[in-house]
Amino acid sequence: MSDDFGDRKTRASAWFRALRDEIVTAFEGVEDAQVEGPLSDRPAGRFEVSETRRASEDGSDAGGGLMSVMRGGRVFEKIGVNVSAVYGTLGARAQAAMAARGVPGMAEDPRFWASGISLVAHMQNPHVPAVHMNTRMFWTPHASWFGGGSDLNPCIEYDEDTADFHAVQKAHCDRHGMEIYPKLKAWADEYFFVPHRGRARGVGGIFFDDWTTGDWEADFAFTQDVGRAFLAAWLPLVERRRGMEWGEAEKDAQLVHRGLYAEYNLVYDRGTKFGLETGHDANAVLMSLPPMAKWV
Repeated sequence: MSDDFGDRKTRASAWFRALRDEIVTAFEGVEDAQVEGPLSDRPAGRFEVSETRRASEDGSDAGGGLMSVMRGGRVFEKIGVNVSAVYGTLGARAQAAMAARGVPGMAEDPRFWASGISLVAHMQNPHVPAVHMNTRMFWTPHASWFGGGSDLNPCIEYDEDTADFHAVQKAHCDRHGMEIYPKLKAWADEYFFVPHRGRARGVGGIFFDDWTTGDWEADFAFTQDVGRAFLAAWLPLVERRRGMEWGEAEKDAQLVHRGLYAEYNLVYDRGTKFGLETGHDANAVLMSLPPMAKWV
């Protein structure tokens, strides 16, 4: 594969940035809307935005992005929305990981480029489900692909929330083929399983990686719909639950569940491992960790 993806890289990274801007605006709107009920007496939360850089071994420019974090809001206890475009040469461990996934030619030419958006929301109210979403494009001289998805991580499960979240994901996937949603749901169930606990991290969603059909435009359109599905699937659940009262027992359940979430992200998550191994800003990579957690 020749390095003729310049326009496609530009379009993909611009889309991820536009999605980031839309999400940040929507979430600050959620904070503004919490004018009564739990924690409505505190100032509405706002994102703190900082630039991130990837550290290359030779000190050359290797790209970076924006890290947007909100802490201590009315609705969001901690949420991070990261967007980045990084590039350079993969190290030996990352090359081996790519080769194990079937990417050819990495030893001969280990250049890469990657761009995407990654989001994790930890909520003040234990009744409001935590959530994760990301979409990304990855390029090497030998192959390119998309990946991403979103999954729901409630500490207090409501069947209607789970059903509604999955229904929106399915509707967006169905635009690209009726076979896609069942495949991606099963993929998420497998990927977000915590083996040492013998249970899932949450109630699932959709997940895909190494996604390439040979039609880049179709694959990009599908990835965009996965991104669009996120707000449509999750914001109604926030609206449904954000006014509910909670007590010590609910907060304790939330902290214990966050411990499970942290274990998964530190031990198994592919994105966490890749980000740390390729020199991306550690604070941005570990943004997904909750502000507080508990182990029993």
